[in-house]
Amino acid sequence: MDNKIIIVTDGLSKKFNDNWVLSNLDIQVNKGQIYGLLGPQGSGKSIVLKILTGLVKPTKGKFELFGIKNSALNNKVYKRVGALIGEPGFYPYLTGKQNLIHLSSLSKDISESKVEETLEMVNLENQQDMKVKDYAPVFKKRLGIAQAIVHDPELLILDEPTFGLEPEGMQKIHNYIKLMADEYGKTIFLASHNLQEVQSLCTHMGLINYGKLVKEGAVKELLNTSELFVTEVVVDQPQQALNLLLNQNWVNKISMFRNKLKLHIANEKRPILTKFLVEQGFKVYSVQSRSSVEDYYISLLRKEKSREK
Repeated sequence: MDNKIIIVTDGLSKKFNDNWVLSNLDIQVNKGQIYGLLGPQGSGKSIVLKILTGLVKPTKGKFELFGIKNSALNNKVYKRVGALIGEPGFYPYLTGKQNLIHLSSLSKDISESKVEETLEMVNLENQQDMKVKDYAPVFKKRLGIAQAIVHDPELLILDEPTFGLEPEGMQKIHNYIKLMADEYGKTIFLASHNLQEVQSLCTHMGLINYGKLVKEGAVKELLNTSELFVTEVVVDQPQQALNLLLNQNWVNKISMFRNKLKLHIANEKRPILTKFLVEQGFKVYSVQSRSSVEDYYISLLRKEKSREK
């Protein structure tokens, strides 16, 4: 396998009782990517992470980490992986530093200075002597990431890393994740149901629903090649403009929400749109192009539901 490929799955599937919670998952994560596995709650995201980290065995299919087949994975390989799955568990009456020293004692080559360096990396140096029971949720998340990276892993696997955090806390965790990838060369594989998180944080994404992969690729490429570039227009007479534009063959789709027109048109048609509206006597206040993971996500799920009918 190419040494740039960090994770690859082939037909990965998991069955609980008679229910397939994961079906024939094929994904690929390359070195240096921040890959987001995006999907609703219960879509199978966490099962993927648990399988990759050896917490759950697949019912069928296979996967590789660093080019090593799952049947040959051992502690030596998993030392190259750091993981935070679910809520991090710590001893509440020990300090953050004491917890990290205790957890890192499982690896003989981690010194106290390395622990302190890791706490500083996640901006916990001022809270390292505080008991964990007194930590705010964002501090616990940071400590969870610290315990995942203290042994300097090449691959970081995170399950909903910002779940339950306030916007400021979410942004700080995002900054740490980007730092891990950009400055320290780590590969990040995370699961999230937060659409905006994936758009702002991830370089690549896989959309999963009911345990099946719907789409995979670079976030920017998926958005650029989708039909989801929406041109939002604000005019003085939106209903009249809507009625007029409905009859234009260069408008693929049009709708109106709160007096704002939303059109699906080719990029090169945007100047034509503005000129057309002005020539028809409308006052055009704004024309903006917008595309987001959220639109793409909803569109793909609708297509999946329509196929199931």
